[in-house]
Amino acid sequence: MAEQRAQLERWVSFAAGIVAPVTLISALLFYFGYVSARSQYEYFGIDVDTIGLSTQDYVMRSPQPLLVPLLVLTLLAVAGLLLHNAIHPTELAVRRTAAGSAVLLMLGVAGLFLYPAIGHLAYYALVVPVVIGLAAAALGYLSYVAARLAKRRPPVVLIVLLGVVTTTCAFWATATTAQYSGRGLAKSDAENLGQFPSVILDTKERLQLRSPGLEETALRASTGQTFNYRYRGLRLLVVGDNRLFLVPNQWNPSNTTLVVSLDASIRVQFQFQNDPP
Repeated sequence: MAEQRAQLERWVSFAAGIVAPVTLISALLFYFGYVSARSQYEYFGIDVDTIGLSTQDYVMRSPQPLLVPLLVLTLLAVAGLLLHNAIHPTELAVRRTAAGSAVLLMLGVAGLFLYPAIGHLAYYALVVPVVIGLAAAALGYLSYVAARLAKRRPPVVLIVLLGVVTTTCAFWATATTAQYSGRGLAKSDAENLGQFPSVILDTKERLQLRSPGLEETALRASTGQTFNYRYRGLRLLVVGDNRLFLVPNQWNPSNTTLVVSLDASIRVQFQFQNDPP
């Protein structure tokens, strides 16, 4: 009985060791997908929380904003390993490099505290974490190398703290990249709204739409006809929780996003677009 219990505990421990990293990765994918989607739909005046996207939707959106940061981090890691294997640093060179890294770290921290004055500058939220993160990573590595050269025990606490700073800055820079990616995707969508499905919307009441490029037609009254107005020139931006988010064919600052519920109050037709043979 005791042996079976011990075996069960080992299996539970093994399963927990797998589930915990998977849960963490899923949470990170959800977060970065959410940040990107929020920035993307904010461009069209939509709060992403009103759309009703699922957790799976956000996770599926995360690869695009994460592709560049993951590639950059991987290349930096490879470059660091190649540099580590290629050079044979001396104690003097390590000290000089560490001094330069410390100065770079102080400049990054100064930029962090000067946020009220310079936070409005372009790419501030990307440059500051990159500078602090790279400087902290370099100081952690140089602290380890200096200890090895002096044949003493590496300062574990210092290296761990610098690792935490590096990880935090990497997370910050990646979140900023996800935000930039979402906004860039929104601008690309606004320039190419023809890629979205064309929608013909019939309503019972007049919508009083003011966006340029929309065509309103009063439908002829007939027996059994419950819809009175037809609107053309709309594109389906995204489908939410039983709602359609529609935008005009041409986007400009004076346009608005139309939100309609999928119920009996509207009739929707998706216009077929032929592909040339």
